Amino acid sequence: MTLAQDLFDLAAKATGTVPPVRLRAWDGSEAGPQDGGPVLCVNTPDALRRLLWSPGELGLAQAYLLGEIDVEGDLADGLRRVRRVAAATRPATGLAAAAAALPFALRHKLIGPRPATVGVEHAVSGRMHSKRRDREVIGFHYDLSNDFYELLLDPAVVYSCGYWTSTSPDYALEDAQRDKLDLICRKLGLGAGTRLLDVGCGWGALAMHAAEHYGADVLAVTLSAEQHRFALDRATARGLLDRVEFRHCDYRDIDDGGFDAVSTVEMGEHVGRDGYAPFVSRLRSLLGPGGRLLVQQMSRGSTAPGGGPFIETYIAPDMHMRPLGETVALIEDAGFEVRDVEAMREHYTRTIRAWHDTLEARWDAAVDLVGLPTARVWRLYLVGAALAFEDRRMGVDQILSVVPDGFGTSGMPRTRRALLEDAPS
Repeated sequence: MTLAQDLFDLAAKATGTVPPVRLRAWDGSEAGPQDGGPVLCVNTPDALRRLLWSPGELGLAQAYLLGEIDVEGDLADGLRRVRRVAAATRPATGLAAAAAALPFALRHKLIGPRPATVGVEHAVSGRMHSKRRDREVIGFHYDLSNDFYELLLDPAVVYSCGYWTSTSPDYALEDAQRDKLDLICRKLGLGAGTRLLDVGCGWGALAMHAAEHYGADVLAVTLSAEQHRFALDRATARGLLDRVEFRHCDYRDIDDGGFDAVSTVEMGEHVGRDGYAPFVSRLRSLLGPGGRLLVQQMSRGSTAPGGGPFIETYIAPDMHMRPLGETVALIEDAGFEVRDVEAMREHYTRTIRAWHDTLEARWDAAVDLVGLPTARVWRLYLVGAALAFEDRRMGVDQILSVVPDGFGTSGMPRTRRALLEDAPS
């Protein structure tokens, strides 16, 4: 029996199912299906030693980030195959998997000290969702490198789901992000002199779009120092600082009031399970009667985790997602009337795949900017995230709400068509 066949049989025992991809061991031997699909390459015994110490998702991810394992061929296809087989079978328990692995580990002298970690894991600490910890968490992900995000994203540097309104081959990510910004501005009823608060403003694209194309006066806030610096520089270059103010602060420190509209685009996931009710209540307090709130937010299926050890360790610590219905209920409990919900799940699959295509096309430049392990973090993250939206384990939605006055008057258009028909100035 070859080493690869031995490994293949071990994987079948440890997972309770036949692996759906071909396997290549570090000695060059191969085993498994020969259907032209992806090949899982176990490049070193260290990968198996790591899995003995950290079985499951995190150990596999760490081995991939360090190049101890790799995938030859389409990574997305490989992950999709594994996901579908796992969903159709009952995996072995941790104890059973360990029992199956022990003879192999002894035979190949894999017993040893815990391998070193990747070195790009988060190191945030302190009380969950305290202002200090939230600032550290946001800094870990969003302060990675403005140059990297410019490389990965569209020219406006929009790091959220696009709105794909055309199937034309000439229609690109840049167009989908512009159409998403327009969609938000129209749903919020922005116009000349409208006061908009953008919470979690990213690199400032929505704030600048609202000011430049709709004449809004905008206060935009972010916890990321790098985003704040970038947004200020770009707004200065475009001559927009008379209409847009960027603040580097926590939304809990905003003491302004009387806004006509509030937007928060994929920021609510960061406030935590117990922090969401205070979050939307705070936003409600900043709006007067007739004020509108637009929340664009990721959700999870009712039985899906909406995260996991890999995301928590390498991407977004402390992030919490809930099913859409729970978010809508919390918004209503804060005193809003929910007027429109638009599901955009398929739009996110396409958006993330566009980001991944860009990453692969600019791979060498990305590695130069952030290093090989971090570049591999992003490759795995983007491929896995696209599959999560494809499989409906995750979703994303725009939720439009309003604050009616004391007599129930909302000031909202009576139809969705009327809500969206106004063209930008």
